Amino acid sequence: MDDQQNPVVLVFLSKRSNRNMSKTIIISAAILLALAVAIGAFGAHALKEKLTSDLLDIYKTGVQYHFYHALGLLLIGILSMQMPSTLLNWSALLLGLGIVIFSGSLYVLAITGIRWIGAITPIGGLSFIAGWILLFLAMLKK
Repeated sequence: MDDQQNPVVLVFLSKRSNRNMSKTIIISAAILLALAVAIGAFGAHALKEKLTSDLLDIYKTGVQYHFYHALGLLLIGILSMQMPSTLLNWSALLLGLGIVIFSGSLYVLAITGIRWIGAITPIGGLSFIAGWILLFLAMLKK
């Protein structure tokens, strides 16, 4: 089954379901922003005395990028309400995926000390970059 026949891909990328997609993006952003606050607070209070300064810095970097990109996701959701775009939908997906991979791998690395997990962090960074480039391209098309 290719992407043209896959119902999940069609619903996610379809302009016809844009109102639902915008709502999904905004809800996802709200959840990710709430998680960023909770994860940041957990680090500031529960982990501050348990982690080395190096690992705490890694954790903080994960939280910062989590916040930045969740705010970007919120922006994309708002934009997609006004300007339906497959590129905006893909941009949102890539930013969300980037949060999970980039920030998630930094959280795991900091909490467990398992350094090899950091090898996947750049994949999340590439996802962020691709998401921002797609936002740029979506704005060029409008």
